[in-house]
Amino acid sequence: MSPDSWGFYGHRLINQMAVYSLPHEMFGFFKKNILYITEHAIDPDKRRYATKHEGVRHYIDIDHWDKIPFTEVPRDFEEAIIKYCSFAYIEGKDTVSISKKIDNDSFYLTIPEKSSTWVGIDYPTFVKYWKKVIKPMYYEDEWALNMYDLDDLFLTSQFTGLKGKVVITDHFSPYGIVPYHLESMLEKLTYSFQKMDEEKLLRQLSEFGHYVADAHVPLHTTQNYNGQMTNQTGIHAFWESRIPELFAESSYDFFVGQAEYISHPREYIWDIIIKTHGHLDSVLAIEKRLSKSFPLDRQYCYDERLSQTVRIQCAEYAEAYSRAMGSMVEDQMRASIHAIGSFWYTAWVNAGQPDLSNLQKTEYIPDVILPDSKVQARAHDNE
Repeated sequence: MSPDSWGFYGHRLINQMAVYSLPHEMFGFFKKNILYITEHAIDPDKRRYATKHEGVRHYIDIDHWDKIPFTEVPRDFEEAIIKYCSFAYIEGKDTVSISKKIDNDSFYLTIPEKSSTWVGIDYPTFVKYWKKVIKPMYYEDEWALNMYDLDDLFLTSQFTGLKGKVVITDHFSPYGIVPYHLESMLEKLTYSFQKMDEEKLLRQLSEFGHYVADAHVPLHTTQNYNGQMTNQTGIHAFWESRIPELFAESSYDFFVGQAEYISHPREYIWDIIIKTHGHLDSVLAIEKRLSKSFPLDRQYCYDERLSQTVRIQCAEYAEAYSRAMGSMVEDQMRASIHAIGSFWYTAWVNAGQPDLSNLQKTEYIPDVILPDSKVQARAHDNE
């Protein structure tokens, strides 16, 4: 079994219901393309097995870095990477650590084994340099600078005599980047509304909905993403896939009212992360307590899925878990729906409210996304 965030069923449903939150000026275009927007909602999950760069867009292990309200985590993506990255000097087979510090709004580097002198530059200038020179390397296998680059940056001649290179290692992204990806996606979606490229627009609308929904899953905001640190392995798919599949259609109310304009997207996104992570303790503690009152043979049953027999939480156990959490899962799905509609609406408004009435219906054609055996998915994806 390969459960996915919110499950394929959940992502399709959330995107579909978000369409009904839109104003009249947008609704016609979205309604006639609702099949496309619904079905392509699952494409980002398919890509997690095809490219190593996809997985981190779905989560952030925010408790690896800090506690609520996460003041130690920069809200600017490049500044977050700068804060937690490392520098090394490499010459031939030798690697020497480069020390870094950010102090009093300045950025400093030194190579202890080569020099006792720190070189510095004001921090805003370094951030601008990073965004211009280093940011374009993000998807490359190596982020490298030569020694002339450093001398130009720091206005020194300290490094030019060295024959090696400086390699930067990103330690931040492997723990997830979903809030930063949402901000980036909003900018791209706004641009697509401006250009009125129908196919690109629909694809970005569909996929944006996926990432927004993922940001509302408590287990997408923690290192303990599958309960592996608390002896609750399997809780990830239990919470976000099994419960919605059993109860969403029969019990949940998904009419969330009209989408709203988001005046401060970065604050809005981080508010989602903070609120979502705030549910985590309950997600884990309630299941832990409940598991002690249910015999194991009433917790797990066997079910037929895609011509396979799979071990999965029994409906009775899932119902007890859902009831003990109150309306948490429904509330997070509702919040996802409203947030998606609001992001779509905000991008459209920021693009100048273009007339969508002349855009045509685009046929849904499933993407062929082939998995790459070298791409390692997280443990809960492979159970």
